Amino acid sequence: MHPVWRVGGSLVGAGLGVLGWSTLVEPRAFALRRFDVPVLPAGSRPLRVLHLSDLHLLPSQRYRIDWVRGLAALAPDLVVTTGDNLAGPDAVPAVLDAYRDLLGIPGVFVLGSNDYFPPTYKNPLRYFNDSHARGEHLTPHRLPTQDLVDGFTAAGWVDLDNARTRLTVGGLDLEFVGVDDPHLEYDDYASIAGPADPAADLMIGVTHAPYQRILDPMAADGARLLLAGHTHGGQVCVPGHGALVTNCDLDTSRAKGLSRWWPGAARAKPRAMPPEGAAYLHVSAGLGAAPTSPFRLACRPEASLLTLREARR
Repeated sequence: MHPVWRVGGSLVGAGLGVLGWSTLVEPRAFALRRFDVPVLPAGSRPLRVLHLSDLHLLPSQRYRIDWVRGLAALAPDLVVTTGDNLAGPDAVPAVLDAYRDLLGIPGVFVLGSNDYFPPTYKNPLRYFNDSHARGEHLTPHRLPTQDLVDGFTAAGWVDLDNARTRLTVGGLDLEFVGVDDPHLEYDDYASIAGPADPAADLMIGVTHAPYQRILDPMAADGARLLLAGHTHGGQVCVPGHGALVTNCDLDTSRAKGLSRWWPGAARAKPRAMPPEGAAYLHVSAGLGAAPTSPFRLACRPEASLLTLREARR
């Protein structure tokens, strides 16, 4: 065989191998991430928060439903889901089935764009330009959003879409602020903005898409923990390098995991020392991917268990 054909065949074989891995293997290789987050007042007992995001569920994905249901064995004190639960108009019963054993635990949620509109096919190169976000899901087709909200709230979970609330969880007085999906520009933080109540033990900010225009005022108001999803951790990453895009204006170094955030953090020098009182930002890489782009490479689907502990002195 001519060397050119041999090399070409090897490249095609490698490409098919990567494609198979990223569509058939890695999307089922769920991971549970664990983080310690020092944000509680002195003398507080640890509080375990299960953060879920971007389930993008179809009823046929029984493997995903079963894995999520198994997370109830972690016995978290609080569940937070940051949106994009649906992948089709018939998915609400499957989502509620997946969360069934978690719905008896105190919980809060916000919605993402794919809780309103089904995913659509688009040029992947557009993800390198955040301007594609505006109006990309505005199709005539709608998902049964209210059925999803009703299912969550009937179980006692609190809808944080452009809302502010207080919950007592694990003996702690928690203040929450949340917004509707910033990716669709449904957010209205101004309507709920205001300083954290000093009587609360902790203020937590919740959003689907971690846009700076949401993170900055939440942190400025005193939220010490910020929770988001949307990025899929980059979804298709370069091994050894990480995410190439975040699908919002968050930098790729924060595409998933735990980092620090404060107003102006996006303009700070790399590895800059966070100021006193800076928030902790946790971005989930999510549990799934839209059926129109089901790939995951070097970025396993995940849930995160955050153990909140006393703040360091």
